[in-house]
Amino acid sequence: MAVKLKATKREDHSKSATKQIRESGDVPSVVYGKDKDSKAIAVNSIDLVKTVRDEGRNAIISLEIEGDKAEDVMLHEYQMDSIKDELIHADFYIVNMAEEMDVEVPLNLEGEAFGAKEGGVLQQPLFELQVRAKPADIPEQISVDVSELGIGDTIAIADLPKASKYEFLEDADTTVATVVPPDTLDETDEDADENAEPELVGAKDDEEE
Repeated sequence: MAVKLKATKREDHSKSATKQIRESGDVPSVVYGKDKDSKAIAVNSIDLVKTVRDEGRNAIISLEIEGDKAEDVMLHEYQMDSIKDELIHADFYIVNMAEEMDVEVPLNLEGEAFGAKEGGVLQQPLFELQVRAKPADIPEQISVDVSELGIGDTIAIADLPKASKYEFLEDADTTVATVVPPDTLDETDEDADENAEPELVGAKDDEEE
């Protein structure tokens, strides 16, 4: 079931109006979709952050825009103020609940790898996996148990349990977790040091010439 989020329409798109919206605690936003006209809206910042935190990045949201019927949407993109750490804009995409879509889902490694206890190092090349599913069937995250991984062992996409409601889009041999020997990392660091070019003392940047 989609979580509800209220929105108001934005008629004035001037900078001063946008600033006022942010100062009031709302986030200037846009909602759009395939064969749908885009609409300028505003949503409460706290409500949006809480929704994403509680329901996940790929949550289906029933967006209730004043004066219009509710739309099933997903948060497509958002922008943050890096200084204030506040939301300053959000894009919502209207989804068709009957059609599959491609999304990125967080990858979570569970357990302590056996090889790590023996001195190996657990590596996670991917932190998100691409999946294809209908909106209601998108998993909140993909969990992988790595407790049986020994040194030199690898888990690939092909090793993950098959799901009936979604499919992975990465190649079957794509690595999602591996345990490497500690000396492998040391050799890599040494090779990097040996191949590094010596710094030219007194050299000037092109901009200074």
